[in-house]
Amino acid sequence: MQGVILLLFAKYYHLPFLRDVQTDCTRTGLGGYWGNKGGVSVRLAAFGHMLCFLNCHLPAHMDKAEQRKDNFQTILSLQQFPGPGAHGILDHDLVFWFGDLNFRIESYDLHFVKFAIDSDQLHQLWEKDQLNMAKNTWPILKGFQEGPLNFAPTFKFDVGTNKYDTSAKKRKPAWTDRILWKVKAPGVGPSPSGRESHRLQVTQHSYRSHMEYTVSDHKPVAAQFVLQFAYRDDVPLVRLEVADEWVRPEQAVVRYRIETVFARSSWDWIGLYRVGFRHCKDYVAYVWAKHEDVDGSIYQVTFSEESLPKGHGDFILGYYSHTHSILIGVTEPFQISLPTSELASSSTDSSSASSEDEDDSTLELLAPKSRSPSPGKSKRHRSRSPGLARFPGLALRPSSRERRGASRSPSPQSRRLPRVAPDRSHDGGSRGSSEEGPSGLPGPWAFPPSVPQSLGLLPALRLEPVDPGGGGSWRPNREAPA
Repeated sequence: MQGVILLLFAKYYHLPFLRDVQTDCTRTGLGGYWGNKGGVSVRLAAFGHMLCFLNCHLPAHMDKAEQRKDNFQTILSLQQFPGPGAHGILDHDLVFWFGDLNFRIESYDLHFVKFAIDSDQLHQLWEKDQLNMAKNTWPILKGFQEGPLNFAPTFKFDVGTNKYDTSAKKRKPAWTDRILWKVKAPGVGPSPSGRESHRLQVTQHSYRSHMEYTVSDHKPVAAQFVLQFAYRDDVPLVRLEVADEWVRPEQAVVRYRIETVFARSSWDWIGLYRVGFRHCKDYVAYVWAKHEDVDGSIYQVTFSEESLPKGHGDFILGYYSHTHSILIGVTEPFQISLPTSELASSSTDSSSASSEDEDDSTLELLAPKSRSPSPGKSKRHRSRSPGLARFPGLALRPSSRERRGASRSPSPQSRRLPRVAPDRSHDGGSRGSSEEGPSGLPGPWAFPPSVPQSLGLLPALRLEPVDPGGGGSWRPNREAPA
């Protein structure tokens, strides 16, 4: 796809309850050969409910309403998801449909439309909006809902201004950028979650445009929703236990419990993340989940000293499931306070100087050791060890440290590690420096911070689960199990 992007963000404590994440895309430009038009989707199970987000860019121009309908039908028919859950987009318990849908305002001329906008009489334009009319006549749109259009049409503006089109074309303003939703009707086929989908309630708290953005001939649109679940699956498959602070390397011990329904894999691993991480592969270090039984149903792994970040910071541990391809267990943030490499080296230098004063008659030469403590370096079948996510078609630039000749570790967090002998077993500790990682990327890569305001990510949705009893924001009980 070109010009269509869909990003899904979640709070870290919601991650264990988001499962079965899948994506799909459909090109509809030039008969399906060109991705200038089409749709991209993300589906997932959230607290046991099947949700789907569909971002579309449909054909432009006033007379293309039927073509827009055909494109939407094509997207719905071609996007099918494997697995036991919902297969088609409309099979989900809840669907959000949004994007540059390109529907226009019929009948009224340019002068009347501008007069209605300037005099704040937007309701006079609603009945001639093509999408509003289509919801009453197109069976494919049955059940889709939208909040009131209490903001001015978001197209078309002169770039860099808040003035509607002053070019020779003088296109008529229109609400091209929209956000709709649909809750699966009761009795229309079985609910993919196995329960009554009509007990899922959706409340739209805001629906507005952002006139302050002038980088496009469109104005972005955002909506905020609250979902009320009559039930929710809020038991994590894995519960992690960790000390409140690591001040010594020997404290880097993680214990975890696994639910009996969870299908473990030898490719599961536990990652150490800085607070604010953006991706499950954005770890500082990791260890394989060895499933060493310590006490009945409790398992334990240990991070090696050389893999731990030095200095002070806040971190989170997450259990990554190879089967689910997502983090299914996380901890609360905790602190790591370990001596920096400079302090450690100065201490080592002092000890070395003292030894040389006592006896400098012997010089022992040691052969250089491997810089790769990676559990998969010596055994190539471990190529599926966690590494950087692949981004097809995306050219990543090496960081400045890479250009200065820093470690070629494929880890997202590049740092120099003490030289240690390679672990010949895949059961080794955490990941370290290597000439080339299992991800195939030859070095550390710099991911600049994402600023949503500068990425043009809107239309945007914000969802907040609430407790159906109290109505407030809900956070799971994270007390350590007894």
